[in-house]
Amino acid sequence: MPELPEVEALSAFLAERLVGREIARVEPVAISALKTYDPPVGALEGRAVGAVGRRGKFLDFEVGGLHLVVHLARAGWLRWRDTLPGEPAKPGPRNPLALRVRLVGEGGFDLTEAGTKKGLAVYVVRDPAEVPGVARLGPDPLDPGFGVAEFAALLRGERRQLKGVLRDQSVVAGVGNAYSDEVLHVARMSPYKLASSLTEEETARLYEALGGTLREAVERSRGLAAGELKAEKKVGMRVHGRTGLPCPVCGDTVREVSFADSSLQYCPTCQTGGKPLADRRLSRLLK
Repeated sequence: MPELPEVEALSAFLAERLVGREIARVEPVAISALKTYDPPVGALEGRAVGAVGRRGKFLDFEVGGLHLVVHLARAGWLRWRDTLPGEPAKPGPRNPLALRVRLVGEGGFDLTEAGTKKGLAVYVVRDPAEVPGVARLGPDPLDPGFGVAEFAALLRGERRQLKGVLRDQSVVAGVGNAYSDEVLHVARMSPYKLASSLTEEETARLYEALGGTLREAVERSRGLAAGELKAEKKVGMRVHGRTGLPCPVCGDTVREVSFADSSLQYCPTCQTGGKPLADRRLSRLLK
């Protein structure tokens, strides 16, 4: 799933190509991806893109007073096209295309989603706060006004484990499964440590790991084309997606815990005092 760094880089990539351009036509293909009906997607046609930004993991296109808000979900992506086919986009059993946006003149972009489990969501609204997922977002961890005191206040009394807290979009916006693994590895903390148990020093260390990891990832992605962002994310990972490989810090083997629809990766030496974590499905977690 695209997370804060990839969506940040993608919004910058798109801003360079879209701002000032007029939308000629919007072609919905997977109707299930459309989550709003008033205004209709056709209301975007004939309006110019004023800005492209990010809200958590959401892309936000300001288009002539309206907003096209997109959540790419687990398997969605945006593909920039300098030239689009002349014929209208059509649905098909093997067609991953969900929506196509044509620009006046030439070019545009496609929203695609692989697989059978569909989660990509497209909204056309007058205010981004009308999108439920945007309305419930917590603070952005890269916001200059988000300091360690604000972070500590969010964790105070939080009885959940750190992995779940970091992934909760109502706590901090933009962090998902991959970067929560990375942040916890940098902070040298178990994913199952209770947020409320953190000392002042540990809270500060986690805060620095959160901001530092995300800023580094944004910098690595800056200037890349949309089609290169997924590969950059994978290459930049320290533990996530690296089960069985050596930890780049200590050389221990990166371990994994699997869940019903996801998994986490961690380094026992760096994060859990050398103790492998038990599979959550089978026994109580080791802390």
